[in-house]
Amino acid sequence: MASLQRLRPPLAAVHGQTLSSIFQRDQEKSLARSIAKLINGHSSFPSDLLLSTLSLHPPSLSLHSLLRSLDLLRLPSSALHLFHFANLHLPPHPRLPSKTLSVLCRSRDLSAARSFLLSLPSVEDRLFNTLIRAYARNGDIRAAVSLFHDMPSPSVFSFNSLLSALLQRGRTNAATKLFAEMPRNNVGPDLCTFNTLIRGFCLNAMVDEAFRFFQEMTRRGCQPDVVTYNTLLDGLCRAGKVEVARNLFEGMRKRKSCDFSPNVVSYTTLIRGFCAKLRVEEALGLFEEMFGVGLKPNKITYNTLIQGLCESRKMEMVKSILERGRSGGSDGGFKPDVCTFNTIIAAHCNMGHVEDALKVYDGMLQLKVKPDSASYTTLMRSLCQIGEFSRAEELFDEIMDKEVLLKKGTCVPLMAAYNPIFEYLCKNGKAEKAGIVFRQLLERRATVDITAFKTLILGHCKEDEFRKGYELVIVMVRRDLVPDVEVYEVLIEGFLDKEKVAYACKALQRMMGSGHRPGTMIFHSVLAGLLKKQVFVKEAADLVLEMFERKVRQNIDLSTDVIVALFGSGLVDRAFEVLGLIYSKEYYVRMEKIVAFLCESKRFVEAGKLLLFCLEKHHSIDSGIYGVVISGLCTNGRVSDAFVLFYEMTESGLGLINSSCLNDLRLALETTGRSKEATFVSKKINGVSSQLSIH
Repeated sequence: MASLQRLRPPLAAVHGQTLSSIFQRDQEKSLARSIAKLINGHSSFPSDLLLSTLSLHPPSLSLHSLLRSLDLLRLPSSALHLFHFANLHLPPHPRLPSKTLSVLCRSRDLSAARSFLLSLPSVEDRLFNTLIRAYARNGDIRAAVSLFHDMPSPSVFSFNSLLSALLQRGRTNAATKLFAEMPRNNVGPDLCTFNTLIRGFCLNAMVDEAFRFFQEMTRRGCQPDVVTYNTLLDGLCRAGKVEVARNLFEGMRKRKSCDFSPNVVSYTTLIRGFCAKLRVEEALGLFEEMFGVGLKPNKITYNTLIQGLCESRKMEMVKSILERGRSGGSDGGFKPDVCTFNTIIAAHCNMGHVEDALKVYDGMLQLKVKPDSASYTTLMRSLCQIGEFSRAEELFDEIMDKEVLLKKGTCVPLMAAYNPIFEYLCKNGKAEKAGIVFRQLLERRATVDITAFKTLILGHCKEDEFRKGYELVIVMVRRDLVPDVEVYEVLIEGFLDKEKVAYACKALQRMMGSGHRPGTMIFHSVLAGLLKKQVFVKEAADLVLEMFERKVRQNIDLSTDVIVALFGSGLVDRAFEVLGLIYSKEYYVRMEKIVAFLCESKRFVEAGKLLLFCLEKHHSIDSGIYGVVISGLCTNGRVSDAFVLFYEMTESGLGLINSSCLNDLRLALETTGRSKEATFVSKKINGVSSQLSIH
C-alpha cells in the first residue's frame, strides 16, 4: 500500500498540471484569435509587412495556435500568409501544409491551392487526394483528372478519391477506364475501391454493372462487407427490384459470419423498398422482425415506415407505430421529429383531411417540436384550397414573426409553395406583409418562381406602390427570370398615371431588354408622358429613334410635339436629325404648327431652315407662312437668308406671296447693296401686280 502511495503523484500536483494545461489552451485560443483578426483585417498587406507584424507575437507561439488561427480566417487565400510565417518561426510539421491546403480548398477558385500543393518539396498522396476531392465538389472533374495524372505514383487511396469524384458526376465510363488502369500502375483495388464503384454505379441506376464489380471482388480475393451488401440493397430498391433485394437480404442472413448479418441500415433500406411499392404489409413484417433479432429501429427506420404507411393511406397504422415508438420499453423509444410530423400532415392534407392535419400540428407544438417551412406551407396551401384564408394567414403571421425561413439548418424552401397565400394577401391589400416573407425567401436562396414574383409585383401595383413592384422586376432580371408583358404594362401605365415618367421610361427599356415587343400604344403613352415635362426632351427624341428601329408606327401629333420641344430646348441639330428620319421613313409632321411656334418665338432663322427643308422634301405648306418668315428675317437683319428662301420658293413653283412682303425684301436688299437680288424681286413684284390686275 505504501509503495502504491509513493507511486501516486500528489493531488495538488495533478491539479496544478490540469490548471496549467487549461491555462495553456486558453492562451493558445486567445493568440489564435488575435492572429486571425490581424490577418482578416490586413489581408491586402504585402507579405513582408504582414510577416514582420506577426513576428511581434511572443516566442510562446506554437503550432497549435497557428492551426487554430487557420480555421478562423475569413479569406481562404490568407492561409498562405500564415504558412510562410510558420516556415520562418517554427520547425517543419506535416500538419501545417495539410491544414493550409484544406483551408485553401474552401475557395471556389482552387488555382491557389494547386499552386501551393505543387510548390511543396515533397507531397504525400493524401494532400493530392484533398485537392482532388475539392475539385470534385466544385464540379471541375477535368482539373481533378489532370491533377491525378500529375501524381508521381498514385496510391490506391488516390485512385479511390478520383473514382468517387467521377461517379458522383455520372462519369461511369471514365470510372471503368480508371479502374482498368490500376494494375498497370501496380496498384491493387481494396475493399474501399469496390464499395466506391458499387455505390457509384447504383446511384447512376446501373445495378447490373454494380453486381459485375461485386463478382469481381471475389475473383480478386477481396471480401465484401456489410456496407457492400447494404449498398447493393439500396441500388436494387432504387431500381424497383425489391424481390431481388429480398433474396440478397436472405443471403446475408445465411452467411455464417456475423460480420455479414443484416443491420439496421439493411432492414431500413429494404423497408423503404417495399414502401415504395406500396407493399406495406411486408414492410411492417420486416419492422417486427427487427425486434425479434435484437435490432433497435432508429429514427430513419420509423420515418421511412411512417412515410410508406402515409403514402398507402394507412393512417391508423401510422398512429399505432407512433404509439409503439413513444411507449419505449424494449423498443427503446422513438421521439417524432419535424420530418415525421411533416409526413403525416402532408398525408392528411392530400386526403383532404385538413382538420386532422391541424390536430397533428397542435400535437407537434405540444411535444415542443418546432415546425419548419414545409410544415407551414403544407397547411397554408391546404387551408387556402378550402377557402380558410384567415386561418392560413394566422400561420403566415407565425412564419413572418418567428422568422422561420431564416433559421439555419432547415431545408431550403420552395417559393412556389407560397403562391396561394401570396395571391390572397395581394388581392386583399396586404402586399407589404407578403413582401416581408418573400424577401426572407430570397434571403434563404429559395427556388425562385416567376408566378410568385408576378403576384407580388401586381400586388404592390394594386396598392399604388409601383416603385416596390419595379424593384422586384430588377431582382427578377438579375436572377435571369423574364417578367411577362402584363407586368411591364401595369408598371408603365401606373408610373405614367403617377407622373413618374422617368420610371415609366426605365420600365419600357427593361421590357425591351427582356425580349418583349411593346405595343404601339405603350410607346405612344410613354412618349406623351415624356413630352409633358421639358426636362425629358432628349429622352423623348431617343424614344422616337427607338421606335423607328423597332418599326413602330408614328403618331403625327406626338412627332410634331417632339420637334417643337427640341426646337424649344435649343436642340436645333437634333430636331433636324429626327425630322429627317421621320420623312425618310415616309412619315410626316404638322409643319405649320412647328413654323408657327418658331415665329411666335421670333426664331426666324430656324423657321427659314425648316421651310427650306419642306421645299427639299416637297412638303406643301401655305405660301403665306413663307411671307411671314421672309418678313421676319428681313426685320432681324438676315436679308441673305430671306432672299435664299424666296428664291428657292419661286424655283419650286409655289404660290405667290403678298406684295408688301416682297417690298420689304426688295428694300432690305437695296439697303444692303444687293442690287441684282433687288431687281430679281422687283420683277416678281411686277408679276404679282400683273396677275392681280388680271384677276
